[in-house]
Amino acid sequence: MPPFPSGPTGVASPPSRVPEIYSRQMTPPNEPPASFQRAVESFKSVLDGDPERPELEFEEMPAPQRLAPHSAALSAAVVRDDTELAVGRLILLHDPQGRPGWDGRFRLVAYVRAELEPEIAEDPLIGSVAWSWLTEALAEAGSSAESGTITRAVSESFGTKQDEPAATELELRASWSPAGQDMRDHVRAWSEVMCMAAGLPPRGVRDLKDVR
Repeated sequence: MPPFPSGPTGVASPPSRVPEIYSRQMTPPNEPPASFQRAVESFKSVLDGDPERPELEFEEMPAPQRLAPHSAALSAAVVRDDTELAVGRLILLHDPQGRPGWDGRFRLVAYVRAELEPEIAEDPLIGSVAWSWLTEALAEAGSSAESGTITRAVSESFGTKQDEPAATELELRASWSPAGQDMRDHVRAWSEVMCMAAGLPPRGVRDLKDVR
């Protein structure tokens, strides 16, 4: 008896699942589309540094794999006089099919955290002000479907640390859809929010501390 039932021509026919399994094994990996590769190239161009913001230090970081079929990520810190004033992350997501609420095939997800000066932390409008930093920075980049939250976290010390002053941190979590595939202005907007949260003057304005 042949190992497989014979077909009409008398030639043994293997079960249909065998070529299906073989086909799946031989399928080439899903290569990122050219549009995503172009976006990533502009996204990572900031790793060469920002001449207008020497306080910024950028690094590439592993991107989350479950948020979209294709992704890339950056981390950054605002450092001055060896003191870390603010930190952040920016994630670039791409789904060729798009996602509900994305308003396109690309989405940027940002996080910024900075310690606030006590007098600034007491301002009840600080959340609205911080959000305006982002929207104003994005106006030049071109974006849509912006969303996010601003959180103020107060840390108080007790016991043997009771003499330490209370610290207030600002956390911004936001996402938006870029208008095109060039991400340089979007990275610039995110990094500008970090600098503003760290207490640096607007881009192009010299800090009085630097004037001697």
